Amino acid sequence: MSSIRGAQRGMCILRSGPHTGVPVLFSPRRSHNVIKCCNGTVNFSNSYGMSAMAAQKQWPTDHSCEMKKSASCRRSQCCINDPGLANTILKCLHPSGLGRDAPIVMECNPGPGILTQALLDAGINVVALESNARFLPHLQVLQSKTNGRLKVAHCDFFRLDPWSEGLVQPPSMYSSTLMKLLGISEVPWAADIPIKVFVMLKHKKEGNLLWRQIYPLYQQLSIYRYGRIELNVFMSENQYQNLISKPGDFRKYQALGVLYQAACDIELLHKEPWSTFATPTKCKGSITVKSGDLPNEHLCLVRITPRRDLFTERFTPADGNIFIHMVKQFLAKRRSRLIDKLNSFDPGSGEKLVESLALPKTVTTGNIYPQEYKFLFELMSCSEEFDRSFVLDDMFEDVACKSY
Repeated sequence: MSSIRGAQRGMCILRSGPHTGVPVLFSPRRSHNVIKCCNGTVNFSNSYGMSAMAAQKQWPTDHSCEMKKSASCRRSQCCINDPGLANTILKCLHPSGLGRDAPIVMECNPGPGILTQALLDAGINVVALESNARFLPHLQVLQSKTNGRLKVAHCDFFRLDPWSEGLVQPPSMYSSTLMKLLGISEVPWAADIPIKVFVMLKHKKEGNLLWRQIYPLYQQLSIYRYGRIELNVFMSENQYQNLISKPGDFRKYQALGVLYQAACDIELLHKEPWSTFATPTKCKGSITVKSGDLPNEHLCLVRITPRRDLFTERFTPADGNIFIHMVKQFLAKRRSRLIDKLNSFDPGSGEKLVESLALPKTVTTGNIYPQEYKFLFELMSCSEEFDRSFVLDDMFEDVACKSY
């Protein structure tokens, strides 16, 4: 009971004090220009004064063929084709340099391998998951020159552990098969970050792809069986704003953001103009601004780190799936009163629970902080009046979010 009282005091402090939100580090970067030479090779120049010849020397000319492949694949995936951006991402992934126990970087869809080369040059061990078979030969050649510091797999990060039955073939793969292939073992949840994933979300599928990570994260399944996997994600400005939205913003404050904020530290590392990327043709409409929206002219590199204290004696991975569906139910109508929603599950218990959270009786479900939702779930789980079946009716409505 003492831990519950302590959590109650924490909720009071959260409500009465300023809500600082997530830490933000904005790293502006000057753009780099791509120069096509007469012989078909690709050189890079930048606004810091690096000459085209120096850039060509820094990045081997054998990347030029992969760059051409990247241009022909723009309809299917975004690629890092700018060495200046690659160096910026490198600094974001390892801001304080490398140590002996530096995490492995799992790069998803590296394409021409520009970022892969930068990571290797910095002494980082890299796992390259490439879903497009056209880029595999170049990456495999690079792998043969790195003395085991680069491992390449024909795999799509967002098609790990498919729900479909039958034979699983690349780029689909089971996470256990992938980790065994890579020689990666499980570590305790409270240990340091074992793997940093770098991934660019596909345009117009950002929400669905982020939802697919929520379920295994809260249940310690898939890659999260191997520890607190850190996600470093390029997403649109609009998606980032939705992810960090605060209570009271009834338009943007939705279940996805609440679940990520309750489980993870979210940090903005860098903003990059859309024009820097070799983006799919369909992305051209992504910079349009709807009425009332913030500008959406950049991609945001966002670090999402699961918290060490996510799981406790009163909140275990066995509770994760039910908690997800509870939050989705409560935020389906963000202007409804919390006490009414609670009473619909167990008449007469709503007022008692709202008082336990030190909340006003008129508070709406769209005005509850993410940590308050987690504490509310713990209170409901400890209560004899509530049966966990209160959310089971909707447990299978969104199977599409967990499969492809």
